[in-house]
Order: sequence, then C-alpha cells, then structure tokens
Amino acid sequence: MPIHKKIRAYFSPEKKLLASLRNILGFYPTNIGLYKLALRHSSAAKQIKKGVKDSNERLEFLGDSVIGTVVADYLFKKFPYKDEGFLTKMRSKMVSRAKHNQIAVKLGLNTMIQANNDRFGSKPSSINGDAYEALIGAIYLDKGYKFAQKFILNRIINVHIDMEEIEFVETDFKSKFIEWAQKEKKDYDYETVVDGTHSPDKQFVLNLVVDGEVVGHAQHISKKRAEQMVSEQACSKLEI
Repeated sequence: MPIHKKIRAYFSPEKKLLASLRNILGFYPTNIGLYKLALRHSSAAKQIKKGVKDSNERLEFLGDSVIGTVVADYLFKKFPYKDEGFLTKMRSKMVSRAKHNQIAVKLGLNTMIQANNDRFGSKPSSINGDAYEALIGAIYLDKGYKFAQKFILNRIINVHIDMEEIEFVETDFKSKFIEWAQKEKKDYDYETVVDGTHSPDKQFVLNLVVDGEVVGHAQHISKKRAEQMVSEQACSKLEI
C-alpha cells in the first residue's frame, strides 16, 4: 500500500473510522463521506430535501443492483450447463435479505451503523443487510465497477458464502408458509401495520397473523421483502 495513503489516514480526523473500514474492506476509502453515508440508517438521518434524507437508502438501492449484477455474472460462468431457472434460484438465495444480514454481521458492520432505535421501538431486522448493500454502493461510486466486482468475488463470495449450502437452502419462505397454511387449513393475514407509501420513513411494517396470533413481525422499504421476512419468522416459530 502506498505510504502516502497510510500517512493521510493517520492524520485524518476520521482516522478511527478509516482504520475500521481498512480492516473490513482491505483498502482505505478515498471518499470517506460515501462510507459514512452507507452506515447511516434513515432513523438517524436528517431531511435534506422534501422526501429525501441523508440516509443510506439511495446507496442501498445502488449496491443491491451492483451485487445482483456481479452475482449473476459469477453464476453464469460457474454453472455453464445450468438452465435459467437454476441460475435465478441461486441468485435469489445469494442476494436474499437473510444472507445479506449474515454477511454484514460477519464483516462487523452491525457495530458501526448509526441508527435511532427509538424511532421504531426496536432495531429494524433488515438494518444490517441494508448497510451491506449501501456499502457496496459506496465502493462502486468510490472505486468503480471492476473494483467493486473484485471485492464481492474475493472478500464476500469466496470467503463468506458456501455454494454447496446455498444450492440446497430454502429462500421463498412466503410460498412455503402459504402452502403449509392451506394444507393445515389455517386462517392467516399479512397485516399491514404501517403503509410505507404513506410513511415518512418509507418503511412497510407488517405482522403475520395465524389464527389470531402474531407469528412474525418485520419492516422494510420493500413490501415484498417484508413479507418474506415475516414468513421466515413464522416458518421458524411454527417449525414448518
């Protein structure tokens, strides 16, 4: 590593954050502001324009797309004789909310996120995975696509993802739950507690109610992801 980067990092007012990111990423960020933004949840953000906050949501959107592209390219090359259905299922498993949450914790991002838990009463269940996606968005803007691709391949897929396990893991928990509920003749409802389209935080808050009992609770900016999250909780609680 060039000595001038070490010196600049040592004398930077953000040297503690730079050192932490260096340990996680394997490199010093050039634009530290992007990485600080990637670690700022909407609950701790300020409104900078009507409907827009200085949170990690825009970087999360970008990072999600970058991860999806890199993973699709990786799978296309790794499995040259597999059909589209197989590749689609594998990609869904590799970029699932649960997997991104796991990766974020393994990287240590969960200890660095800025969030105001009082805004929600508890820590949002997707907060770690959201920060991971935002981090990839920050790397992409700071270093470019090729660099971000290499980071995802070398420091995420090769280190933190077991491809044999991924091939056999279940990810469509909503379909799994609904199939069980219909078979067991259970009454269920994906109850919308907060409608994200009308919420200042754009967060959908859902309960999954089975025979009058709440068996899952989740929130996310995507209603579909929130439904998968409460379904996964229900499958675990009900041992489906």
